Amino acid sequence: MFTGIIEELGRVDRIVDNGDSVRLTVHGPLAVEGVHHGDSVSVSGVCLTVVASDTESFTADVMKQTLIMSTIGDLVAGSPVNLERAARVGDRLGGHIVQGHVDGTATLLEIHPGDAWRRLRFRLSDDLSPLLVDKGSITLEGVSLTVSDISEAGADEGWFEVSLIPETLAATTLGVKEVGDSVNVETDVIARHVRRMLRLDEVATAALDASPIATVDL
Repeated sequence: MFTGIIEELGRVDRIVDNGDSVRLTVHGPLAVEGVHHGDSVSVSGVCLTVVASDTESFTADVMKQTLIMSTIGDLVAGSPVNLERAARVGDRLGGHIVQGHVDGTATLLEIHPGDAWRRLRFRLSDDLSPLLVDKGSITLEGVSLTVSDISEAGADEGWFEVSLIPETLAATTLGVKEVGDSVNVETDVIARHVRRMLRLDEVATAALDASPIATVDL
């Protein structure tokens, strides 16, 4: 589990293509402090398992499904990435509960600068739309954020917005994103559970409605 509070802005040092996976080496001196083989590190919102590390960097394997679902497949040597080590039990939860299990990606549509902050608008897919709510939690590139505005249900083009303070702009990769860029999205885990339960309830109700009603002759 993570909190969505980025600890370090890291850098991709090396990517080795293994066909249906890649081996990723990331430079992050702070992120590797106290990290051992088998530990988890969030890389721009994607939970990866450390397979090797030294005092400056760590290496992780990224499977095909993760490459398809996230922006990890777009990284090249030198790309900046947001890093966070797994939360310890008993730590303060500065953001919200983040699993590092990416739901997909969103495309940056608009950037609205303020005096000291920035408002970003992203395209919202129909699949993710039921999982987002105004003032609810969302994770973008591993950063815990609050949805500051969202399109009305049934809009022709769904979108949502987040507002970034100067610290977030300076300490994460969100500060250098441009219109057209994609970001990793993780919705709130509670919302995902609720949607799953509602779908199961709909299936059960449909099955019940389709079942013949038994009658007893008196």
